[in-house]
Amino acid sequence: MAASGTAPRILCIGIPVRDLAFRVEAVPERGSKANASHLAEICGGNALNAAIAIARLGGRVALAGPMGDTGETSSGFILERMAAEGIDTSHVVRMPGLTTPVSAIMIEPSGERTLTIYRDPALWTVKLPDADVLLADCQALLVESRCAPFATSLCTEARQRGIPVIAGVDRAMSLQDNLLTAASHLLFASEQVQETAGIADDGGALKRLAELTPAFLAATRGAHGTLWLNEAGELEETPAFPVEAIDTLGAGDVFHGAFTLRLAEGSDVREALRFAAAAAALKCTRHGGGLAAPQHIEVEEFLQEKSKSELDHPPRL
Repeated sequence: MAASGTAPRILCIGIPVRDLAFRVEAVPERGSKANASHLAEICGGNALNAAIAIARLGGRVALAGPMGDTGETSSGFILERMAAEGIDTSHVVRMPGLTTPVSAIMIEPSGERTLTIYRDPALWTVKLPDADVLLADCQALLVESRCAPFATSLCTEARQRGIPVIAGVDRAMSLQDNLLTAASHLLFASEQVQETAGIADDGGALKRLAELTPAFLAATRGAHGTLWLNEAGELEETPAFPVEAIDTLGAGDVFHGAFTLRLAEGSDVREALRFAAAAAALKCTRHGGGLAAPQHIEVEEFLQEKSKSELDHPPRL
């Protein structure tokens, strides 16, 4: 934990993305075209969205990972946005001749999004700064699972130093992936936990993975809440907060950032999951991807309102 009165410092590892987000009535059929009602140019990527959430929720946050050439437009745009959010960019590695990822995203009125993205394969050859530099005064590490090829050794070093390592998993992992055991907390999306375990059921998939790793395991399921395994190996559920969603882009990343910050502040997983669910719910009520992440006071007020409502209307037995 951070020293008393000091916000925890969290290191996020990932690959930033320049997002071009189009609002459409419906995703066009193959071979057709459609007009968008709105276009937004925003910065994104799993780790960067989480970093924005952490900064807005009161944490100190740095981002480490590869970006494209110093002369390209996308990387300059993203770095400006990161600086505006108060994110430490001193550990970002610029890679000569390479291209920062760009995505095209179509967002429907329901909030559902469809996207395509280009990531330069050479970005995975990045060498991160020295562990002593990255982990100095670090209370937690949050990593995109796709960054395992260049980040697992740092995650292992962090665990050896007693620093929790939270992995946000939004694609299937190999059961031999070293990040499964290098991470202390694995937050899967529902589809990916099933694909990773080879079991078409979230609960069964989590229990299968628990045989392979001592890490905390959870599956996020959007509006259906989060399913997770407690210390006794039993399934528990943290409900999602019902909201009128208009943009789900980045909601999972905001969840990961809020969960990581709460853990670093000393909360247990139950409280951290509830806090994260509230932050993600608020993000879904506004457009802007990760840049729509809520401020700390918004989440606290939201939770207070929900707690009062739960007291006034307890569930029937």
